[in-house]
Amino acid sequence: MPLTAAESRALTERGVMQLRAGQAAAARDTFARLIVEGGDNADAQLGLAHAHRRLDQHQLAAAALDAALALQPRHIGALVLKGDWLDAAGNTTAASFYQAATKCAAQLDPLPREWAAAAAHAQTMCERYAERFEKTLRSHIETVAGQAGEVSPRFAQSLDLLVGRRQLYPSAPLLYLFPELPTVQFFDRRHFAWLEALEAQTDTIRGELQALMDGQDVFRPYLQSDASRPALNKVGILDNPDWSACFLWKNGQRIDALADRCPATEAALAKVPLVHVPGRSPSVLFSLLRPGAHIPAHHGFVNTRLIVHLPLIAPAGCRFRVGNETREWVKGQAWLFDDTIEHEAWNTSPQTRVVLLFEVWRPEFTASERAYVSALFESIERQRGGVGNWGI
Repeated sequence: MPLTAAESRALTERGVMQLRAGQAAAARDTFARLIVEGGDNADAQLGLAHAHRRLDQHQLAAAALDAALALQPRHIGALVLKGDWLDAAGNTTAASFYQAATKCAAQLDPLPREWAAAAAHAQTMCERYAERFEKTLRSHIETVAGQAGEVSPRFAQSLDLLVGRRQLYPSAPLLYLFPELPTVQFFDRRHFAWLEALEAQTDTIRGELQALMDGQDVFRPYLQSDASRPALNKVGILDNPDWSACFLWKNGQRIDALADRCPATEAALAKVPLVHVPGRSPSVLFSLLRPGAHIPAHHGFVNTRLIVHLPLIAPAGCRFRVGNETREWVKGQAWLFDDTIEHEAWNTSPQTRVVLLFEVWRPEFTASERAYVSALFESIERQRGGVGNWGI
């Protein structure tokens, strides 16, 4: 007569206790009876595999383990034991079973307590195999291609992505995607001939900033609520003075009262390929991040432009992440980045950080593409009622 559910549970618990007590033969008999009389299941086959293994009955253990995985391919314990079995035999396909176990564990929320140790072991083994894999890769690359010249940053990142040292962050604009543009986090400054001339004016621009700030509060929260618009505030930065702005140009309109006081800043930007879209661009601003502030991870709206930061006040401890790369602002050292890739910022210093911030056309665009994109955005702005700034 088949075992009842209660009898099956009791036999399972008995087999587990026997394994823990070192009674491998007894455990083997218990799990074998359970399979015959209580119905075949992955847990019973896994228990039988453990018992056979401890009795050095390796072929029987392997058969039971394969039976467990045939019954339940996502069984974490069986996947880990299979990995251990192959690893002990020097078979590198063990890595695929450890990886499968970690993926299955990650999909369980919460992870059952009985599988926590197995999942942790699988993760440790994945890291060990990844290190070994990376070491072999790098050694071979140096041997075969070592005379080919300096490793490019793109290839270095591709290797980091392959071995899991970095995560891939795609461009994910919130409004408009221009297709077939390369996904680049921070752009190579060599492609922007005007950058050095701008950086050379850092001290002058900083002087105009400090004159603006002298005894006046010219900064307002970068994102401000509007009673006529929804205020979802998803990342906690709406009306937050921790991230503030002083606009010289905003949504294509010059702020005369402030821009008139920054003639050197405007002169420095005269040869910069600023984006021009009626009702939308350019926007040129001093962007302020207060001590202790954190701008949560977010995405920009359109991938047709790049954002430029020229650090003017950059105390140590101010960091900026775009995708999988994090940098510290350094006074006078500008950078360009794609803000449609996830990015965030921190000011862990006791001082304020300020950068000059503006947007430029992506260098891949032809003149005609700029014209068409400008016309498109102008039309969108008109139909949206002049919403303006799209998260510069």
